[in-house]
Amino acid sequence: MISRTLGPELGGSIGTLFFLANIVSSALCLTGCVEGLIDNFGESGYLVPVDSYLLKDGHWWRFTYTSSLNFLNLIICLIGATLFAKTTVIIFAIVVICLVSSIISFFLKSPFQIEVPAANIFVNQTNTTAMLNYTGFSLTTFTENLGPSFGRDYTSNNIAVTFSSVFGVLFCGVTGILAGANMSGNLKNPSYSIPRGTLGGVLFTFISYITLSILAAATCSRDLLQENYVFLMPINIWPPFTSIGILTATFSASLSCLIGSSRVLEALAKDCIYGRLLQFVNYGVWRSNPVAAVLFSWLLVQLILFIGSLNLIAQLNSILFLLAYVALNLTCLGLDLTSAPNFRPSFKYFSAWTCSLGLMGSVIMMFVINPFYASTSFGLCLLLILLLHFFSPCEATEWGSISQALIFHQVRKYLLLLDPRKNHIKFWRPQMLLMVANPRSSCPTITFINDLKKSGLFVLGHVKVDKAETNLDYTDKAISSWLTLVDHVKVKAFVELTVANSVRDGLHHLIRLSGMGAMKPNTVVMGFYDDKVPLDYFTRLDSVYKTSAFQGITTNEEKFPLRLPNEEKHLSASEFVSMICDIFQMHKNICICRHFDLYNKTDIVKNIKYKYIDVWPVNFFGPSMNDAYDTSSLFMLQLSCIIKMIAVYKKHTLRVHLLNTIDIQSQRMQLKQLLSTLRIKATIHEVTEWSQIDLRTLDSDRNTYISRVNKLIKNQCAETAICFVYLPMPKEIRGSDLQNVSYLNSLTDLTNNLPPTVLVHGVSAVTSTTL
Repeated sequence: MISRTLGPELGGSIGTLFFLANIVSSALCLTGCVEGLIDNFGESGYLVPVDSYLLKDGHWWRFTYTSSLNFLNLIICLIGATLFAKTTVIIFAIVVICLVSSIISFFLKSPFQIEVPAANIFVNQTNTTAMLNYTGFSLTTFTENLGPSFGRDYTSNNIAVTFSSVFGVLFCGVTGILAGANMSGNLKNPSYSIPRGTLGGVLFTFISYITLSILAAATCSRDLLQENYVFLMPINIWPPFTSIGILTATFSASLSCLIGSSRVLEALAKDCIYGRLLQFVNYGVWRSNPVAAVLFSWLLVQLILFIGSLNLIAQLNSILFLLAYVALNLTCLGLDLTSAPNFRPSFKYFSAWTCSLGLMGSVIMMFVINPFYASTSFGLCLLLILLLHFFSPCEATEWGSISQALIFHQVRKYLLLLDPRKNHIKFWRPQMLLMVANPRSSCPTITFINDLKKSGLFVLGHVKVDKAETNLDYTDKAISSWLTLVDHVKVKAFVELTVANSVRDGLHHLIRLSGMGAMKPNTVVMGFYDDKVPLDYFTRLDSVYKTSAFQGITTNEEKFPLRLPNEEKHLSASEFVSMICDIFQMHKNICICRHFDLYNKTDIVKNIKYKYIDVWPVNFFGPSMNDAYDTSSLFMLQLSCIIKMIAVYKKHTLRVHLLNTIDIQSQRMQLKQLLSTLRIKATIHEVTEWSQIDLRTLDSDRNTYISRVNKLIKNQCAETAICFVYLPMPKEIRGSDLQNVSYLNSLTDLTNNLPPTVLVHGVSAVTSTTL
């Protein structure tokens, strides 16, 4: 229940500690049962004649007795839950009879004196004739017992008793109430039986404890309560009744904890929380009985029995159970705070306040009982959470986790607070929409843009060209594969898919609808339109993205099939240019990536040949003295600074190219001042070869001019990892197909044979010096 709500990490860690709590509780009850046996049948035992005994006493004798009882528990649990249920019914009847006899005895017994038990050597050594008073019903006795006055524990070297130690021991008497929940797998109707059985058990236990406490306080002197822990036996009309009740109750509790812990372990194994580590539990099931889990639990109980001390085991047991109760209250509180519609508790007194009270009460009492144990348990829980988060192989996608509900609740609240009207340039960050035709051939680009987003929004957009009316369920069918892709490529991205009659129409859909509220893409990124054969990074032997996750049994079942070399594209050259113009008109920044089939992040790290990140702040289709200071150039500088912040590129030098013009010294000073004002650490590199290019050929012989510019850029890029180049807009925003193709050809010639290149055009200011 906890893991299905809080998720596998927190649920698995709490489940593990709850399993250990049941193990410790079983050992505790066995130790208590043997202590009762020794007090009754050991040396100076109450039910044996003086100077005689049936059971020898001593550390290893007690260990032998507890081990024997533990082995009996094992036999019952191996036979199965049916025998356990029948056994507990019989034991319950016996305990009730013994309890009733104890209550009746208070009314039937007259006042008398009770001897100090032989086990209390501290009183017997100082006063061999000491007697303890049973006063019968007395208002004076009741009044004297109302106030707190803790004594010393004669069973533990006469150490002082405190409220925390008493609570730690007494709390163990109520932890068994939830044992029925561990057996939910064996119940016909758990949702009906568990709450009624648990609340019924709580009520019955509460009435029993309160009744005995009041009757004992009204009839027994404080000395009797402090110096004789088996005072109920001489008071009982037939002393063995008390002995039988203690022994059967403790044995029953140890049995229920052992079988309960095996069921918790089985649940951990079924959910594959610890992977192969607990696989033996799933294999060791016989007739629905988890035999392997029972044997493993029995072995752990046997190890706990070596501790021997009842009080030490009791405190540890209480801490672990309280931690489980902390998790239960936290689960219910989280569900209530997230306002999950399907969380409709039938308990009419449930509220967030009751959960908070239970949560705080459990945490406080953990530290009251034993601060060291409490801190250690929380530390162990945190360690298990981290280990399960990073190393657990469990697939819990279908469970649902309260973390998702809490995140949704908070994200919705803060998205409403994120007002797009309050956006300010000094807090600008890139929010990228990357148009992906096929992720098989786009992995390097996806990785690069993930680095470029600088903790901003990153959306992978894809357009399926088809009739929308016949593909209304396309997103539902395809989204799972795309999310698997995001996990495989290890990027922090959202996915948006659409169906449209053309890629251009689909682009309009994605630009308008991607994101939410103020978190909308401000930059659209596309790959370059060229005739290169797309590479399959999922099957290439030298690819870091190599995987078989998207392969199908047949070709038709393969995810993201690549376009064949002779297959017609869904997008024409003219439409591609029109898309660039559309993005500009929709007031979005534009980035076009080319040659990213050459991009290898690992190679950039290892290869010392890569030294620079280059920025070319000049509109080569119409150079101007002010190009370096316009919106597109400033946007390029901002992007280059962002990529320089990534660890891979920190060793690279940011290099801004300055063309050699007539007023070169003035241009250098202005550019240096700009970089200083923007606090951009970059070197200015003068391109002297620019003087050899005749600008008059830009109109008369455009192809020759662009080819020379391309050669100039290429000569400077021998040691460049990434190149940012100014993207000029077409002269005619709604030009003809011929004009569009001519513009695209110019871009192609400009960027031929360059390293991975990003063509950039900015439409709004993105730099600020006020931070």
